[in-house]
Amino acid sequence: MAKLPDFEALAIFAKVVELRSFAAAASELSLSKATVSKAVTRLEQRLGARLFNRTSRRLALTDAGQKLSGRAQRLLADGEAAENDALAQSVAPRGLVRLAVPMTFGIKAIAPILPKFLESYPDVSIDLHLSDATVDLIGEGFDAALRIARLPDSSLVARRLCGVPRHTVAAASYLKRHGRPTHPMHLAQHKCFGYAYLSTAEVWHYRNAAGDEVNVRPAGQLRVNNGEAVLPAVIAGLGIADLPDFIAGDAIRAGEVEVILKGWSQPEGAVHLVMPPGGPRPARVEALGDFLVAHFGRVKKSKPSRRA
Repeated sequence: MAKLPDFEALAIFAKVVELRSFAAAASELSLSKATVSKAVTRLEQRLGARLFNRTSRRLALTDAGQKLSGRAQRLLADGEAAENDALAQSVAPRGLVRLAVPMTFGIKAIAPILPKFLESYPDVSIDLHLSDATVDLIGEGFDAALRIARLPDSSLVARRLCGVPRHTVAAASYLKRHGRPTHPMHLAQHKCFGYAYLSTAEVWHYRNAAGDEVNVRPAGQLRVNNGEAVLPAVIAGLGIADLPDFIAGDAIRAGEVEVILKGWSQPEGAVHLVMPPGGPRPARVEALGDFLVAHFGRVKKSKPSRRA
């Protein structure tokens, strides 16, 4: 395998050519004169040719040095330009943010507020990926993602945006035909609709005011990978579902479904903005994170969460 070019030595050589002095190059690069001299010597040994004719008073390029100097100086200029561009992006928000968001929450809660963000940051663009599947941020090249869950321990950096109450709901027509369950264990005798991406698949968790905890594995005719797809079947009176407020809330308020098991509550999850570990993060990602935290903080203050 061929070795990479000695970019450091080429850059130091270019700076010596520019300033016509080893001492001046060392001063500008904040290096010792010995380090600059060694880098040029290393480059000469690698190329098998002398690059400078040096005397105590004069420094002149050889033919080989003359031929190399133009490309080395372009390499230095390109490197400085690339670094300056990267630094500019880290200071001023600009560039693309790839953001993965659960489908329904993305459509209902994120898409409506993105125009305000984009208007505030005209140099930032967003690639919004909508899916309820948990994406691999690093493997799939995402800058950030929203996750709705009680997050397990991980190396990801997480910022909490808001709580997500859950409700066990059914239509009045279903309850009239099949009866109203009053204890989570009664769900075993009912038709329940499942969601593929629950953190503990196929298990619904409940707790009452006395601290009793019950885990149930309800079963039914329909299992989906997007929670909103369950709602029409529930409204039609075909079964019971466990849904977050951002999906079931409007139907509850409209009287299309009603909350059951009111003496029991499910552990409240939360919406988290998660990002790969390490840093510093680009300014565009930090700007979006700060925007989302501020927005959902205002929503929480103006509209308190309701629990089942």
